[in-house]
Amino acid sequence: MAHRRQSRQATHTPYAEALAAFDERVRLIAPGQWGDTTPCADWSVRDLVNHITGEQLWVPELLMGATISEVGGRFDGDVLGDDPIAAWTSAAEAARTAFAVPGATELTVHLSFGDVSGQSYLDQLTADLVVHAWDLAEGIRQHTRLPDELVDYALGEVGGYGDLSASGLFDPPLPVPADASPQTRLLALTGRRDRP
Repeated sequence: MAHRRQSRQATHTPYAEALAAFDERVRLIAPGQWGDTTPCADWSVRDLVNHITGEQLWVPELLMGATISEVGGRFDGDVLGDDPIAAWTSAAEAARTAFAVPGATELTVHLSFGDVSGQSYLDQLTADLVVHAWDLAEGIRQHTRLPDELVDYALGEVGGYGDLSASGLFDPPLPVPADASPQTRLLALTGRRDRP
């Protein structure tokens, strides 16, 4: 019984919850919405889901010690195929399972900018999932309010990154009122404007 309880707890990490939040929005995509625009410049709904699915495909490889060059271009381009929801589901489950292995957060992960701990990699992926869950929600115009606990977690992570626009992957941070909600502040840090 104790083992079952521990396994259940492992499925309720911030990362697992962020996967679930993104998954919930993937399953709301109507057949005609895959080509719709999102807040991510030049990314359609399909492009966005493809990006996040690709990120999850990397997880088992990197946690097993592979380098970026060893994985190569295996996950470049379209990874969704003819059944985007099935492709996303499979990648998300494999990634969640890989991080649930005891000791995964203590491993050394070889990223493009250097080596980080498994925990640091996990934190980055979680924050990225949360922000992109909002992007997807905006793209399909549903469920744009994110779970408070995930917003707080991502805000704590992203808030320590500094100006993300220096990477060229984000728009400059936006000013927000002093009493702005955590979600508004999180999105503003990544160059996004939350709707009231």
